[in-house]
Amino acid sequence: MYAIIKTGGKQYRIERGDIIHIELLKEDERQVEFKEVLFFSDGNHSIIGTPFLNKCLVKGEVLEQVKGPKVIAFKYKRRKNYRRKVGHRQKYSRVKITDIVNS
Repeated sequence: MYAIIKTGGKQYRIERGDIIHIELLKEDERQVEFKEVLFFSDGNHSIIGTPFLNKCLVKGEVLEQVKGPKVIAFKYKRRKNYRRKVGHRQKYSRVKITDIVNS
């Protein structure tokens, strides 16, 4: 059984027990529900949303807040003594999928 959900402007294919990194959620949330389910399949039957499934829900548990790898943006112009170095680390929420509910 798997589903495709949309969160943070991205789509994820998930199954029960999967651990995914999604866009940062609020600090105080421990349990999270994803209501924007695009597709659901239980192995025998598949349901496609238009654009979302009304009676399908995915539940998850926020494990921790993590940082991604550091990305360096370096700009320079030759012979002009111009150099700019900027670093960035994106923050993510690590979520464990606990249940996929299809009514």
